[in-house]
Amino acid sequence: MHDAIRRPALVVIAHGSRDPRHAATVAALRARLRSLRPWLRVEVAYLEFNAPSVPRLLERLHGEGVRDVVAQPLLLSRAFHAKSDIPSVLHEVTSRLPRLRVHQAEVLGPDPLLVGALERRLREAGVREGEQRSTGVVLASAGSSDPEAIAVIAETAREWRRTAGWCAVRPAFASASLPRTADAVRGLRADGIERVAVAPYVIAPGHLPDRIMTGAREAGADVLAPVLGASGELAELLALRYDEAAADRGPVALSA
Repeated sequence: MHDAIRRPALVVIAHGSRDPRHAATVAALRARLRSLRPWLRVEVAYLEFNAPSVPRLLERLHGEGVRDVVAQPLLLSRAFHAKSDIPSVLHEVTSRLPRLRVHQAEVLGPDPLLVGALERRLREAGVREGEQRSTGVVLASAGSSDPEAIAVIAETAREWRRTAGWCAVRPAFASASLPRTADAVRGLRADGIERVAVAPYVIAPGHLPDRIMTGAREAGADVLAPVLGASGELAELLALRYDEAAADRGPVALSA
């Protein structure tokens, strides 16, 4: 007899990139998550550029007898990929494989764990405890044309300043939206803030994160933190989102 209720597998859906550092970061994050949840089957699929694709991975899981999946977007904000791309590809696959049940989890942000990861990366880059009131921060994200995603980044910046006591926190974007990182750094300087730190609000290295780094250096930022990467906070947040989605989907009864 099978167990009456079985935990779903977790499929982390990353965007993908031609930059090999992206897939390496995702693999390291998967390994960290598996160390947190050794009983959980964790797989990774990509929307483009890398393999396996989402359809190919789900087809393989279905062929292995997996019938219940939580699909977790490896995204920090709810924009086009979370609202359109991922639901579309999941619908296409499940329409062909009706015995496969896939529940899409919420995106990772906003969440206090992400803010904790940002602060730790800034400390690693040289910002010491107690320097918040003399330091302005540029919260630099990849960017989006989705107004909801932009509003969430702006609210994250406001809340981070309020709770952490930074002199200022300004959002910036590597694409689609303004201001760019360099302009945000210069804007803080123009406001009389002498010490400026740039905190990339991105998960893995790649083209857009490199654009953030270039803008920070061109504008003369005093501190440039690394990307979030395979941080413990991010792995913990993935586990949390999995738990939430697994609970939301309801139990799945399996035949004997």
